[in-house]
Amino acid sequence: MNVLLVYPRYPDSFWSFRHALKFVGKKAAFPPLGLLTVAALFPETWETRLIDQNVRDVTDPDLTWADMVFVSAMTIQRDAVRDILARCRRLGVTTVAGGPLFTTAPEDFPEADHLVLGEAELTLPPFLDDLARGCAQRTYTASGRADLALTPLPRWELLDTRDYAAMNIQYSRGCPFDCEFCDITQLFGRAPRTKSVEQLTAELDALHTRGWKGGVFFVDDNFIGDRNKLKRELLPTIIAWQEGHGRPFSFFTESSIDLADDHQLMSLMVRAGFTEVFVGIETPHDEGLGESGKVQNQNRDLLESVKRIQRAGLQVQGGFIVGFDSDPASIFEKQIRFIQESGIVTAMVGMLTALRGTRLHQRLAEEGRLLRDASGNNTAIALNFVPRMPVDTLIDGYRQILKGIYAPRPYYRRVVTFLKEYRTPPGGFQPNPAHLRAFFTSILFLGVIGRERFQFWKLFVWSLVRRPRLFPLAITLAIYGFHFRKVAESISASGMFEGKECAE
Repeated sequence: MNVLLVYPRYPDSFWSFRHALKFVGKKAAFPPLGLLTVAALFPETWETRLIDQNVRDVTDPDLTWADMVFVSAMTIQRDAVRDILARCRRLGVTTVAGGPLFTTAPEDFPEADHLVLGEAELTLPPFLDDLARGCAQRTYTASGRADLALTPLPRWELLDTRDYAAMNIQYSRGCPFDCEFCDITQLFGRAPRTKSVEQLTAELDALHTRGWKGGVFFVDDNFIGDRNKLKRELLPTIIAWQEGHGRPFSFFTESSIDLADDHQLMSLMVRAGFTEVFVGIETPHDEGLGESGKVQNQNRDLLESVKRIQRAGLQVQGGFIVGFDSDPASIFEKQIRFIQESGIVTAMVGMLTALRGTRLHQRLAEEGRLLRDASGNNTAIALNFVPRMPVDTLIDGYRQILKGIYAPRPYYRRVVTFLKEYRTPPGGFQPNPAHLRAFFTSILFLGVIGRERFQFWKLFVWSLVRRPRLFPLAITLAIYGFHFRKVAESISASGMFEGKECAE
C-alpha cells in the first residue's frame, strides 16, 4: 500500500516563527512528531511518504500516488485540513484522520473516511488489523491511556531535518493540574506517563545519527509532572549522554511555575542542556487564577518565581490570558507591567478561548455564552464566547498589550532586563552556520532597514560590552522580536472580530 502522511499548514501565528525563519534559512519551526511516530506503527511493507505543508505544498499527483492519506492536526490547522480532505474526496483518495482536532470534534468532519481518535498506540493497531481483513470501520476510539513503552521510535528518515529550525521529542504525557481552559487533561489525563530512559536515549541517538545539532523541543505538556523520576533517572542520563557526545543539543520544554521551588531540579535541567521553559503564568490578577483553577500559580510571588528560574539559567517564555470573568479594567496595564518587569521576552498574550473538551467550554455552554467553535489561534481577535467585560474594552485592551510589549522600545528594554538576570549556560553558546547566517541577516534587516535599528544597535553594543557571552542570545532575541512585532501588528490591524454583534 502507498500511504501519504500530510501535516496541514499553520496560519501565521505567534508560534509559527514564520518571520524569524528567513533569518536562519529554515522553512518551518518543528517537524510533525505525531505523524513521524504514527508512521513507525505502519506495516513494514507499506511505502510511506510524508509531506509537511509548512515546508512544501501538496500537489494532486502527491495525493493520487497514495492509496490512503493520513492527516493529523490541531485546532489551529482546521482550514487547511478541510482543504486536504476536500481534495482527497474529489480525487477519490481514502482519508484517515487523527490528532487533537479530530479527537475533540469528530462530528465536524463527515468528509473523513476513517477517524482514528485518541492516542495512536491504542487505536491505530485495531484499525490496521481491520484494514488488513477488509473490514475497516469508520471510527476508532479507546478507553484508558496508552502505555508509552509501546511508543515506537519516530521515523526521522521521512523528512529532511535541514528544513526545520529545531527538532522535537516527547518524554511524557499528561499534567497533574487541571486548569479550566486547558484540554490537556481531557486528552491525556492528570497522571503523568513517561517513556523509559532507554527509549529516550534511543531517540537522542537517532537524531544525533542523522547529524542534527541544535535545539530539541521536549513537547511534554508539563515536563516536571513526575519530578522524582526526572531527578533520579532521566536528567542524570541526559547529562551523561550530552557529555559523551560533545553536548550537541540544547533543550527547551514546558513546565508549571512550581519549577521555581525546586533548585535541584533546575540545576539538573541546566546541566542537561535545557535553556528555556514555557510557563503558563496567565495573569498577575489572583482572582483570575482562582477562577481558572490555576492553583499552582496562587499564593506565590509570581515575579520572584520567574526571576528564580532565570537566575538558575533558564529563559522563561510566558503564556498570558485576558478575558477572564473576574478581569478588572486595569488588567491590561497590569499585564504589561508584569511582563516588562519580569523580563519575559517571549510573552504570548492571548484572549481567553473556550476549547472543546475543557471545563470552561462546558461552563460557558451551560451559561448560554458560547458563540462558535474556537479557531485554535489564541493570539487572534476571535472570541468564541460572550465575555463579562464589554467586547470593545477587551479588544482595545488586548491591542494595547500587544503594542505595549512588542513595539521596539519596550521589547528591547525587556531583553536587557532579562539578560541582566540570566545566567550563561554551561559551555556558553556554540555557533553554527545557521547562527552565522542569522547574525549577518539581522544586521541588514534589523540594523540597517528595520524601524528598530536604533534599539538593535543599542542592544548590540550593550551586550558586547556588558554580557559578551550572551551576545548570540541577544541577537536571537532581536530576531524573535521582529517576528513577534509582525504578528502583533497583523493582529492589531485586523478588523472587528467576526460575530461581534452576537457578543453584544
